[in-house]
Amino acid sequence: MNGDDLLRTDDTGFDRVLAFSVPDRHARGRIVRLGPVLETVLSAHDYPKVVKHVLAEALVLTALMGSLLKDDQAQLTIQAQAEGGVVDLLVCDYRNGEVRGYLRHDPDKVGALEEGCSLETIFGKGYLAITFDLAATNDRYQGVVPLEGASFAQACEAYFAQSEQIPTLIRVAVRSNGPRCTAGGILVQHLPDGEEGRERLHAKEQHPDWEHVAILAGTVQEAELVDPVLSLEQLVWRLFHEENEVRVEPLQLLQRGCRCTVDHYLSILSRFPEDQLAELRDEDGSIPVDCAFCSKILRIRV
Repeated sequence: MNGDDLLRTDDTGFDRVLAFSVPDRHARGRIVRLGPVLETVLSAHDYPKVVKHVLAEALVLTALMGSLLKDDQAQLTIQAQAEGGVVDLLVCDYRNGEVRGYLRHDPDKVGALEEGCSLETIFGKGYLAITFDLAATNDRYQGVVPLEGASFAQACEAYFAQSEQIPTLIRVAVRSNGPRCTAGGILVQHLPDGEEGRERLHAKEQHPDWEHVAILAGTVQEAELVDPVLSLEQLVWRLFHEENEVRVEPLQLLQRGCRCTVDHYLSILSRFPEDQLAELRDEDGSIPVDCAFCSKILRIRV
């Protein structure tokens, strides 16, 4: 890749993931920028601004980590549960280019929050669970870390360090302009033994290749991550143009995804015994199901 090619593009990269690697440094990464898809997810509920910022950051992280999956039907789920704060539950997931997210908060406590407050202020005490469901092998991997740090990005870095032993740098930015909201992020990892990781004995924070890449990636500015006139390819070029080789691979466009279909809920409710189904039915014989992700109510007859 060269600078002239990148500077000719006018693709701002909204709702898109760009994969990149720096082969000489044994590093790989993803860059995500969310626009209309983010606004669609956030519009499902009347979230206060500070709470909306938290969910936007979590959705960027979901897209960054989910896009690392190689199997189209594999799924990544981020779930934060806590007590003592404003938000007690947050769930986001990614599957085959589709993202969705929801959080539950206490409206009476939101007024005391200030922008830029820590995770502990928002959530109180809790944990972050990151789950990879691999459809091809039916395997499930989950890592759980304390919900600590200044941001969700820091908590996710801790997950990769503790659960996967992969040095990881993550930066996320969220910009709100009235009802409009955009967000972006970058994830960079060090895999000295190849894409699959294999033996990770040499994947250490003090490895000179990783230190070099982390320093370069760490220079990214929040404004660059959400700049609508700066393409994702241009951003990669700005960060790593001095390297011998940088490979980029545009991935699929992102969409808001939700699996709240009649068939989906029928398959779930069909497992319930008849006495429980009878308790759930309304007077007209249907069972109302409220999807928290898209705020849609479906009436199921079973």
